[in-house]
Amino acid sequence: MWLDRLTTGSATPSGSLTPSRPYSPAPRKSSHLSPSQRSGLGLSANRSSSTLDLLSANTSTTSLGQPSKLSNGSALRFEEKPPPDVPDPLNVLRHILGRSEEGLQEGKRHEQTNSLALRDVDFGGLSLQEFADQETPLQPSGLNQTIDVSAKENRQKYEDFHASIAECDRVLKTVESYLTNFKAELGQVSAEIENLQARSIQLNAKLDNRRNVEKLLGPAVEDISLSPFTVRSIAEGPIDETFVRALNEVEARSAIIEAKEKASEQVQALHDLKPILDDLKAKAIERIRDYIVAQIKALRSPNINAQVIQQQTFMRYKDLYIFLARNHAVLGDEIAQAYVNTMRWYYSSHFTRYQQALASLQVHAFDQYDLLGSEPAPARRNAASKSGPQHRDVFGLGRREDVMKSKNDSALPAYLVEDSKTAHYLEVPFRNFNLALVDNVCAEYAVVTEVFSTSTLQQISRRVTDIFEPTFTMGHNLTKQLVEDTNDCLGILLCVRLNQHFAFELQRRKIPAADSYINYTNILLWPRFQKVMDLHFESLKKVPTSTNRGAAAAFSLVGGSDSRSSMAPHAITQRFGQFLQGILMLSAEAGDDEPVANSLGRLRAEFEALMGKLAKGAGDASKRSRFLYNNYSLVLTIISDTKGKLAEEQKEHFGSLVRDLKGR
Repeated sequence: MWLDRLTTGSATPSGSLTPSRPYSPAPRKSSHLSPSQRSGLGLSANRSSSTLDLLSANTSTTSLGQPSKLSNGSALRFEEKPPPDVPDPLNVLRHILGRSEEGLQEGKRHEQTNSLALRDVDFGGLSLQEFADQETPLQPSGLNQTIDVSAKENRQKYEDFHASIAECDRVLKTVESYLTNFKAELGQVSAEIENLQARSIQLNAKLDNRRNVEKLLGPAVEDISLSPFTVRSIAEGPIDETFVRALNEVEARSAIIEAKEKASEQVQALHDLKPILDDLKAKAIERIRDYIVAQIKALRSPNINAQVIQQQTFMRYKDLYIFLARNHAVLGDEIAQAYVNTMRWYYSSHFTRYQQALASLQVHAFDQYDLLGSEPAPARRNAASKSGPQHRDVFGLGRREDVMKSKNDSALPAYLVEDSKTAHYLEVPFRNFNLALVDNVCAEYAVVTEVFSTSTLQQISRRVTDIFEPTFTMGHNLTKQLVEDTNDCLGILLCVRLNQHFAFELQRRKIPAADSYINYTNILLWPRFQKVMDLHFESLKKVPTSTNRGAAAAFSLVGGSDSRSSMAPHAITQRFGQFLQGILMLSAEAGDDEPVANSLGRLRAEFEALMGKLAKGAGDASKRSRFLYNNYSLVLTIISDTKGKLAEEQKEHFGSLVRDLKGR
């Protein structure tokens, strides 16, 4: 029976082991397993070829119906054709199993030989399994022994192949389970991604809505809210920039709440916030009061530099007093008055010490002997002086004008003044005291303007005036002390020019607080200048004159009693020329409203009258003219380098006199 199935229906020769059924023309799926992975299927290169050949050789075809002729291609509904660049799967399998074409041909010839030998085997009505299981007696025939050995080998090969297929099935089931789980997980991940996308869309929509709400409600909420940090800064924090910013925030919230209350907006948050703001304001006012009072007390410390405290405390935290003045005006005025009293004591004490240092300076004394018509210098060499040495230029300006042109805008320190052993003119202490006073007035005015900015300009100016009132009085007393007993007319005029310079400087800096001090200083200086000029007039009137030549030559510059020496310029002419030059140099920019022009006119008239009297003792008319010419020519020569309106008038006047006398 088994032989019939083996021999009948075979399309190949009887000895061929080549499978009679054609393989399906459908494209085979290429394996994704590497050769190393294929070894797990239980197949080996040494046995795979024979196993496949035996499988092909023992495949039955008689018990099965003749397969219908397949069309070219697969019977599947959707045929998948392999790509043109994919190699034939059978060749790939043969290559894997290590079978070559020559080996296949040899195997086919061996199978045909075995097939011819197996046709004569008698199975005795047994099945193939039964026939294989029965004990076959050893036959002497070599053919039977060959068949028995071949059957055992085939059985072993089939069992190995079956185990390989089972192992492959297990691996495939594992892969299938893994792929199934992976697909399920991918489905879950995809669902989660879709869920996340939906949630993201919802969150974006909520975020946009929140932004729109914040854009509308944010400013309103900000206006009626106060951060805890601000509250802690005001209640417990140190007095610094953070405290100032917190004050500004509290004031801003207070202004907003007041505006909303005036607009009759009934918001509960406003009523909740207003008591907190009131408490914060009260606490801030208390802390600001204590802080400013402590700083004012520090100004009264000995040897303290007030400018350091003013710069680092009052001006740096000027918003503190502004907040105090806005929220408690009465307390603000009291603190401002305490500051004024403290600084008043501060400047008074310091300028008192400075005035005492200036009083220790040696100042040249000018008395009644230092007038134009006083007795000659040799006659008063032994005259006692009140203070200071007598080696000085009485009528000439000399280098005294340098005090006006000095580029040093700082006053002499007190310790340098005390150590000075040099005699000075009266304008030196006047300049140093007033220069220090003006600088301090400007500095204090700037501080008061910054700190007490809530006050008007009139109030600020009045406070600065109150601060420096004792100091102004001290300056006036110093001016009186310097000029009331002196006949130094040029020194007084220098003080007038210095005072004018200080007035211009105050106007340039826009400091009106010291205007009263400047004006009163002018009141002290100009009358004294006029009085000294009157003393010069009187001294010229009292100059002794005589008709003899000796009297005319008594005050001549060269001395002697001969007629030639009597024509020389008079000593008073030299004094008058130097004195006139000094006044003209100090009045180069003087206006017509000053009394200098009138005083010079009177002085010139008295000088010409004196020259006329002295000329009478010179002799005849020609000598008198010669004498006047020499004196007027000397005056013109001395004042020739002066500039200004008054100088031009004087030069023109004396020039005309010289020309008239020269023509005679």
